Amino acid sequence: MAASQVRPRNENLPTGDPCVAFACPANLTVSFSTAVKKIVSMLGLLLALGQAQAGERPNILWIYLEDVSGWFGCYGDQVIKTPNIDRLAAGGIRFDRFYTPAGVCSATRSAIIVGAMQTSLGIHNHRSGRANFRGKNLGPVFDDIRLPKGVRTLPEMFRAAGYWTFNEGGKDDYNFKHDTNVMYDFLPSKRGWGPAALVAGKCWKGRKKGQPFFGQVQLGGGKLGRRAPKVIDSAKVPVPPYYPDIPLVREEISHHYDCLLKTDEQIGQIIAALKRDGLYENTLIFCFSDHGYKLHRHKQFLYEGGIQMPMMVAGPGVTAGQIRKDLISGIDIAPACLAAAGIEIPKHMEGTDFLAKGYTKQKFVVAARDRCDYTIERIRAVVTPQFKYLRNYLTDRPFMQPSYKDPWPVSKKFREMMAKGQMNETQLIFFGPKKEPEELYDLANDPHEIHNLANHPKFIKQLQHHRRLLDGWIKETSDQGLKTESDPGLLAVLKRWGAKCVNPEYDRVRHLLQAKKTE
Repeated sequence: MAASQVRPRNENLPTGDPCVAFACPANLTVSFSTAVKKIVSMLGLLLALGQAQAGERPNILWIYLEDVSGWFGCYGDQVIKTPNIDRLAAGGIRFDRFYTPAGVCSATRSAIIVGAMQTSLGIHNHRSGRANFRGKNLGPVFDDIRLPKGVRTLPEMFRAAGYWTFNEGGKDDYNFKHDTNVMYDFLPSKRGWGPAALVAGKCWKGRKKGQPFFGQVQLGGGKLGRRAPKVIDSAKVPVPPYYPDIPLVREEISHHYDCLLKTDEQIGQIIAALKRDGLYENTLIFCFSDHGYKLHRHKQFLYEGGIQMPMMVAGPGVTAGQIRKDLISGIDIAPACLAAAGIEIPKHMEGTDFLAKGYTKQKFVVAARDRCDYTIERIRAVVTPQFKYLRNYLTDRPFMQPSYKDPWPVSKKFREMMAKGQMNETQLIFFGPKKEPEELYDLANDPHEIHNLANHPKFIKQLQHHRRLLDGWIKETSDQGLKTESDPGLLAVLKRWGAKCVNPEYDRVRHLLQAKKTE
């Protein structure tokens, strides 16, 4: 669809004979023309009231950051200056304890767009539920995942409520069958990272007068690559203790800072476009990341670097200058947006409206790690105000399983250091040959999560408490990630990745792929 095209809405317009019969009491004389005039006048008044109400509804914009760790000035980082992000945070609420539902994009994005944990709906395995993968048709046998009856995506709900919807950049990455024609009024003609179409005003150009919008703008963030000019000196960046302090690690970290500088510039362009078109004052902005940056202990995993992300909310109804340290989950964003627009929150949503007056702080949030690409893993995390509990289900394999990151130069260096015994004790927590079945960290005193308290007698009560929280959540939500993926799902992964699928779970379907090749 070209950028200038707008998808038509299916309006259920009344049809039939325009003539209307009026039954009047015998003692009341009302002419046909007078009755019609009164009805028309009343309808006009109702229409005007409806338009006024619609005009008062806020626009809602998600600035969706891809692979972005929150190393911004407003969060205390000293390496770079991020003035546009800092102003956005100062103009609303900066959230210090925002957690994504997963450490990888498709699982997080799938959960956020329906306001429920991905594990509750069977949409937890990375890049699952797809008939095609990077141009490759997977044939008739694949994991054809559908949302349960009655569960709709957030853009569909907003569109049904009269909102104009768009997705600048076009990335969705949902692990279930969906139809962008039903979800959006506008998509850019070419997929790729924003914000060019939004800055040009194309995203909201086709709206009716006074029609509010719900939109997303996808920013490349940590995936900007060469589009982020090299600025930061790698010798001046901090290296967390769980990574070896080597040049390749420093280069990765400094490059991420470069990406954040470019991201800050893009956010400034977005704000300027909203102000130019007179939309800024009535636009509620949610700016957040889907998970942490690319390095190994960050992206895909459930340590703080993977799931504790930046988020700021600013706009109508939000008091400026707030800093909140209570626990917020990515699944809370959808219900908060619906509430802001005056739309009823559906029962399937597990999240809560964290912007509501009288909101009760959550006692814990949960995150989940399941299959990513061809690497089968299963981890659950419970985060409470002070502690994090991690349960590692597959202790027969290390954290550093074969993965899509293996071809990277930094990955090869890590494996070389592992083989030569050059990793220290702290680094071996992640890069060692095995993992503990349980991990418990005091986040207040151990933000790097390097002192596992799970076997410490002093913290036995905390360990038991967090075990109960996770067990109760699993039972309450019927966590679908605790069982092995379906045969069609595993077969679809084998078709995509072939010999890279080394986990034993694939053994039960390998013969099916071989039989298909023989045919």
